[in-house]
Amino acid sequence: MIELLTFISYLITLYVYVILAMVIMSWLISFGVINGYNPTVRAIYDALRAMTEPLLRPIRQVMPDLGAIDISPIVLLLGCMFVQSVVIPNIAKMVG
Repeated sequence: MIELLTFISYLITLYVYVILAMVIMSWLISFGVINGYNPTVRAIYDALRAMTEPLLRPIRQVMPDLGAIDISPIVLLLGCMFVQSVVIPNIAKMVG
């Protein structure tokens, strides 16, 4: 069971990297640093968006509208860190 919890923790870490890549790529596209019309860039952006949007959409629906500022990735990152540092160790203590 501990190995499963460790694997879940690794998956959460991987998902945190995906969220960070999505945020950085969206900034680069919006500031014109990389061309969003490039097919390769668009494919990578769509893949990252497909992985992050299912968890970001419910957060955006609950959060108040802040205009052009989207802090839903920060809320999702905090949630991932909470699960990784509080929930998983407590489950490991209960099992082990």
